[in-house]
Amino acid sequence: MPVPDLGFGWQQTRPCIALEWWPPVPTPSEAPFTTVSQWWANEWVGDENGYRNDKRSGFVPFLDLPRLTDAPLELALALSDEDEAERAMLEELGWRVRSATEVAWTPHHYQHYIQNSLAEFSCVKPSCIRFQTAWMSDRTLGYLASGKPAVVQHTGPSRFLPDRAGLLRFHDLDEAVECVGVVMRDSDRQGREARALAEEYFDARTVAASILERALA
Repeated sequence: MPVPDLGFGWQQTRPCIALEWWPPVPTPSEAPFTTVSQWWANEWVGDENGYRNDKRSGFVPFLDLPRLTDAPLELALALSDEDEAERAMLEELGWRVRSATEVAWTPHHYQHYIQNSLAEFSCVKPSCIRFQTAWMSDRTLGYLASGKPAVVQHTGPSRFLPDRAGLLRFHDLDEAVECVGVVMRDSDRQGREARALAEEYFDARTVAASILERALA
């Protein structure tokens, strides 16, 4: 499904991160794959059928991942006291569940949580798959810059985003299992490649300079 341009000449701009504020950090032993996320959202996208557009819907096809890998998988989610059944379901399937509020209640805590992870594992909202815009989260950039590889759902082909070590994108559950396995087998190399990707493609100084050059042209 193409994204409507509404008659405007949109300029593509890469997401970016201040690398000096996100240095590579050694990975603690037994660190898990993690992500920080909302779970529910009162958000619907109204195409011909209409569909719920929240992170839970994106994760549902991959909920069996823990039983297919020995990797520790942890989700820091914004769940309320009314979501105990949801938490219990995830834990029964093998996910570790943390409170997003607890691990990310300040910018420092948020960064510390990411930098003490082995890697990121995350899925996206269904709209990111349908629109195929090669969308990438700024959260994922924090992992890459910190020397943590990212295993994330494939959101479409990109003119600049490479499919290579450090950033492993999956389409389905089988590919997710394989990508997690790649990180587990050689996490040190994957971490180095993750930082190299951040430096090559997402350095805020380079991205900001490009925006200014186009604006002044």
